[in-house]
Order: sequence, then structure tokens, then C-alpha cells
Amino acid sequence: MNINEFDKAGVEAIKEQFSLSPLQIEQFNQLGELYRDWNAKINVISRKDIDNLFPHHIIHSLAIAKVLNFQAGTTLLDVGTGGGFPGIPLAILFPECQFTLVDSIGKKILVASEVAKSLGLQNVRCIKERIEEEKGQFDFVISRAVMPMGDLVKLVRKNVSHKHSNAMPNGLMVLKGGKLEGELHEFKKYVEQTPITDFFKDEWYKEKYVIYLPL
Repeated sequence: MNINEFDKAGVEAIKEQFSLSPLQIEQFNQLGELYRDWNAKINVISRKDIDNLFPHHIIHSLAIAKVLNFQAGTTLLDVGTGGGFPGIPLAILFPECQFTLVDSIGKKILVASEVAKSLGLQNVRCIKERIEEEKGQFDFVISRAVMPMGDLVKLVRKNVSHKHSNAMPNGLMVLKGGKLEGELHEFKKYVEQTPITDFFKDEWYKEKYVIYLPL
């Protein structure tokens, strides 16, 4: 397997932050080549950004895991997953949790599905659908800047289970960046906004956050 220097550095950065099994290390090692191969066929990551796959996509996704260490059996719904972010990196990290990845664009779901299959991830299912169509209930809904917070809350409130099993109540865990005061104002009594620079020091994470909202 050909692992380039960008990917090697990315895997080492993950190993510094998380305790990984040999299988998890191997899966993270495979991610770079898998996404490069698929991205050449179906563009899910900007071609200019592919060498930043680990810091900008994989490690960014794992910031959610620094806010909450999901208990075994936790169910998560990744809305607007694109090529599989944040769902696939988190599914590698939490093999005893169940991840449902949804996106309305078929070619993106194809990439996510094939990457998960190549990695042998038994805890991932990928579905082409709009979030309005998803009827299942989950402990947490996760996403990466897929839409404004108010719109997302309206669409996914129906999907959040009221049976809690984690250290934080069920709800939304969203990766967002920029000035969020206006967008989060209506939720200010409940929302938690954690700077990703609390965990990862790269300049790129400045003004990027994990937003948690119990629902």
C-alpha cells in the first residue's frame, strides 16, 4: 500500500490524540489512498484540497470525538455526509457504535459506501435520501456545515431519541466555522460551542467549532 507523506503525518497526528488498535491504524492508513482513488473518479473533495485530506477532513471530523466519547451501542445519523464526513472517520474510531450516513446526491453516497466497504466497516450503512425522508431515531445527529443550525434542528428533531445512554444528553453535534453568534442566538441558553483549537493546534482550525445542542 502506497502511503504518501501527507497521509503518514495525518495518521501520526491521530495516534497522538487517540488510543488506536492495530486494525484502526490500518484503516486510517488506507483512507488516504481510497479517497484519492475515488476522488479521481467522482469529485467529493476539492482537487486543490486533496493533499489536506487528513487535517481538513479526517482529523476535522474527529474533533467531535474530543467533545464526547460515545458509549458502545450509540446510534448516529450523519446528515449530508458527502463522501463520508464526519461519519466514516468516527465509525473507524467507534467500531461498537452504529452510523447511518445519508446524502441526497447518489454519487457522493456511492463514494462513502465503497470506502466503508473497502475498510470492512460493519457499523456503517449509507443511504441516498433527503433528511426529510429519514424516519429512524438516533442518539446523535452529526453533520459538517450542511445548513444553518435553525433549519437543521427543524429537520432532525424528529430523528433524536429520548433514551439517553451517554455522558451528554442526545442531540446535535455539528462542525461549523466562522462567526456563529447570529445563527446560534435562538439556542443560546442550551448550545455549547467548543473551539477545535482546544484539541488540534493547526492554524486551519482557528474559528472552527464543535457545536453541541441537546434536543
